[in-house]
Amino acid sequence: MAESTKAEKLELINKRIRAFPDFPVKGILFRDICPILKDPKALTAVIDLFEEHVRQTCPQIELIVGLDARGFLFGPLLAQRLGIGFVLVRKKGKLPGPTVSVSYALEYGKAEAEIQEDAVSPGQKVLIVDDLLATGGTLGAACDLMKKQQAEVVGCLVVIEMTELKGVERLKPYPVFSLVHF
Repeated sequence: MAESTKAEKLELINKRIRAFPDFPVKGILFRDICPILKDPKALTAVIDLFEEHVRQTCPQIELIVGLDARGFLFGPLLAQRLGIGFVLVRKKGKLPGPTVSVSYALEYGKAEAEIQEDAVSPGQKVLIVDDLLATGGTLGAACDLMKKQQAEVVGCLVVIEMTELKGVERLKPYPVFSLVHF
């Protein structure tokens, strides 16, 4: 069987994303990636496209940082393909041992994120992975955590980018790679 093209992979991914209006609050159109996870071909397509991008644009990457909770779904698979480690950025109070944390605003509230103090080494080149970029609050917080840890953020990867919310602007100067745009 012939390998799928980039366009075919993107079409498959796009078909597996569902929209739920007014979730988690009225006025938010939630983009659900659960059908991607249910379909092994769609999940493989996401990881294939992420891997291709990383190998072409930042082969010097040393560590994948995944955001709570959906970055945990894509990040370890990508890290395994690249032969590098994976670390977690979690919601406040979920990690054992000494942690470093930051507060940030979401499009519909506030939150705190943290990482274990020894998860990232100073100067380490990291790539941050999540499922969705909206206003950039969560990814921005992860970038701030990496800065506190003196790591070098090489870029951010997301499956979905909500372009009208301009989260990319908030993340400058860090490059963002998105598979699907709404």
